[in-house]
Parts: sequence; structure tokens; C-alpha cells
Amino acid sequence: MAFCSFVSLFLLLLFTAMVSAQLSSTFYDTSCPNALSTIQSAVKDAVAKESRMGASLLRLHFHDCFGCDGSVLLDDTANFTGEKTAFPNKNSLRGFDVIDSIKSQVEAVCTQIVSCADILAVAARDSVVALGGPSWTVKLGRRDSTTASLSTANSDLPGPNLDLSALITAFSNKGLSTTDLIALSGTSFYNYTSTPSLGAVNLAANRIC
Repeated sequence: MAFCSFVSLFLLLLFTAMVSAQLSSTFYDTSCPNALSTIQSAVKDAVAKESRMGASLLRLHFHDCFGCDGSVLLDDTANFTGEKTAFPNKNSLRGFDVIDSIKSQVEAVCTQIVSCADILAVAARDSVVALGGPSWTVKLGRRDSTTASLSTANSDLPGPNLDLSALITAFSNKGLSTTDLIALSGTSFYNYTSTPSLGAVNLAANRIC
């Protein structure tokens, strides 16, 4: 799947309208200088154990980044029902245990500094690199949500039962093109098979972060 010729065009595009313009690649340079290396090491270990996990972490970030606030990670509470059981996510998203492990490792080097939303974004990039894809600069400084919305996840995220027209509309509503739709569908293919489709994974990764 030869999408790689498009990669360089998309490094700075996806979700720029959905995250703060004040994000910075140096956000943790002073407050947690070992954060990125800690995440990278943990992702390398996870992907080495199971290559499919690389695509799973990328896809987890994609599903979170219809808000980019870490809300997809939240479990149900007495006050809200989380997004894990939303139709597009249930029995589909995976890698939560890996993110939990990464968060614990990051907390060990700097307590309550690095957001889970940023961990997801960096882990997505590092997953693509671990699979042999390109690297790119991830801007940081996202804030974690303290709540989640099952209804929003069900209405906003593209579900597996949508036809082509509905999928194009769902992506367009988030500023994403038909090319993005094809590429991110490629990551789902990789997620469910053992056959690498790095062209699609690489393109999607550069468009997401």
C-alpha cells in the first residue's frame, strides 16, 4: 500500500484545530526532561513483544483525538459512563494496559507532570517508529479531561457499520480528508492482522499527531 509519497505533506496537519495553539515540543524539557525517553523505551518494549501493539497504540490515540484529552482512558464512575464501551471502541480498542504501564514509568521519574493525553500522542509516534516508520515532532501540553462522554463517543467516532458516505462525512466534520479516511482505515487493518501495512500506518501517524 504505497501511501508513503504523501507522508511529508501531512506532518503538521491533523487535529491542529482540535488542540491548543500553545502546544510546544519543548513543553516538558524542564519539568520532566526524561519523559520522552521513558515513553520511547516502554513503547519499544511493548512493540518488541507484540508488533501489532504498535498499530493498536496509534489507533488508541486516533480514537482519543476526536478530543485529544485522554478521555478514552477513563473508566466508568458514579458520575459518568466512560468511552471504552462506546460502540466504535468496545471489543475494538486495545493497549490500555500498555498506556497504564507507561504512565506508571513516567510517574516514577516525574510525578503528576505529564498528561495521559500527551503520553498517548507520543506513544503513537514512537509506535510507528518502532514498526520501521518515520518519526516526527509531537507538540505537547495537552490537558487531561476529568470526565468522559459515552454519547459523544458514540455520535462522533466513526463506527464499523457506517457506509462510505457516512464515513466521509464523519471525517470531514473533524477536518479530515478522504485520504485520511483511507490511511486510518489502514491502521485498523494492521491492528486486526499480522500482515504489516506500514504505508498506511506511516501516513496516518503523521496526520494524527
